[in-house]
Amino acid sequence: MKRLVFHFDVVSPYAYLAFERLPQALEGCSYEVEYRPVLFAGLLQHWGQKGPAEIEPKRAWTFRQVHWLAHRHGIAMDTPAVHPFNPLPLLRLALACGPNRRVVEAVFRHAWIGGHDPGDAQRLAELSSRLAPLLDPDGTEVKTELRRLTDAAVAAGVFGVPTLTLDDRHFWGLDALPMVRDALLGGAWFEGADWAREGLSRPGVQRR
Repeated sequence: MKRLVFHFDVVSPYAYLAFERLPQALEGCSYEVEYRPVLFAGLLQHWGQKGPAEIEPKRAWTFRQVHWLAHRHGIAMDTPAVHPFNPLPLLRLALACGPNRRVVEAVFRHAWIGGHDPGDAQRLAELSSRLAPLLDPDGTEVKTELRRLTDAAVAAGVFGVPTLTLDDRHFWGLDALPMVRDALLGGAWFEGADWAREGLSRPGVQRR
């Protein structure tokens, strides 16, 4: 049985869709998943990028595309009342509970179903009561662990969410799920030199 690490931040609609699609996309494969929350903003800051919601034309395209994808795959999805929202309370809650599939599903659906404000204090309190965290989501232990996981992801080369890691290889995005499946099933492409060769840098024109 292979082990997958699913790096996610609830602020990402693509991470939500990938989470919902994962069981169907990998049906028939032998695997287990470790769900690992990371702070997307921390990844962006490290790599010097802006998030899709920070570039207006890209934001508009992103939400049109993700809703089309949700419709195509039969996934319930509503744009939150505010976006981007602060994902820290939800990421810390997931960590405090132990981020298994049930917990991660609850925090994703809190954000992406119903069209509410994910940061609404009353809704967050109700979610926390329902999930019954083992640790204090606002405690130092949980905050430190989220920073550690984010730093570890950066150190490993993770630059966005969702990212699935399999055998030290990173697969980024919802559209990478078929590629993950092929790797899990021992696809011939992964047995040759292509993965390493196509990841090599080929410096050319440098943008100033």
